[in-house]
Amino acid sequence: MAKSTNPAHVAGGSAGPVIIIESVADILERDLDSVIQEWLVRVDKEPDLIAIPLSFEDRTGHLPQLLRDVIVRLRLDDETNAEISQAAAHHGDLRAKQGYTVAMAVEESRLLQVSIFTILHKSQSQLKFDTVLPAVVTIADEVDAQLKQQMLRFMASDAAKVVATSKLAKVAKTA
Repeated sequence: MAKSTNPAHVAGGSAGPVIIIESVADILERDLDSVIQEWLVRVDKEPDLIAIPLSFEDRTGHLPQLLRDVIVRLRLDDETNAEISQAAAHHGDLRAKQGYTVAMAVEESRLLQVSIFTILHKSQSQLKFDTVLPAVVTIADEVDAQLKQQMLRFMASDAAKVVATSKLAKVAKTA
C-alpha cells in the first residue's frame, strides 16, 4: 500500500486499514503509465485509429507530456491561467503528417479523457470526494484546450498542403 509522508493525507483510525488520501494530480502522476496503457487498449479497439500502423512510441510518445500538462494544470490555483500546451501543438503536426483525420484526432482525445477518468474511478477510495468534480472539470477543460491546439496546427498543416498544391498546379499550367 502507498505510504504518505504527509500525515494530513492519512485517513482512518488505528483500528482499521490506513487509506491514503491523494490529490487527483498525485494519482495521475503515480499512474501515468496505467493511463497510457488504458488509452492504448481503447485505441486498439478503434478500427479507424489502428488503420494507421504506428509503433508504440509513435502512437503513445506524446501522451506523457500531455498528461504532465494536465497534472500541472490540476496543481495551479484557480485564478492562474495555464500555458498553451506546446506538446499538443506538436502532436497536431505529427498526426497530420501521419495521415490522421480531424475525426481521428478528436477520437484519440476523447479516449484520453475516458482513460483518465477510468484510472481515477479505480482509485476513488483514495480521493477526497469533494475534490473530484472540480478536478474532472479541470481535466476536461485542459484536454479540450489541448485538442484545440492540435486542431489549430492540424488545420494549418492542411492549409499549407492546399497552398503547395495550388503552387504546383500553377507551375504545371505555365509549363
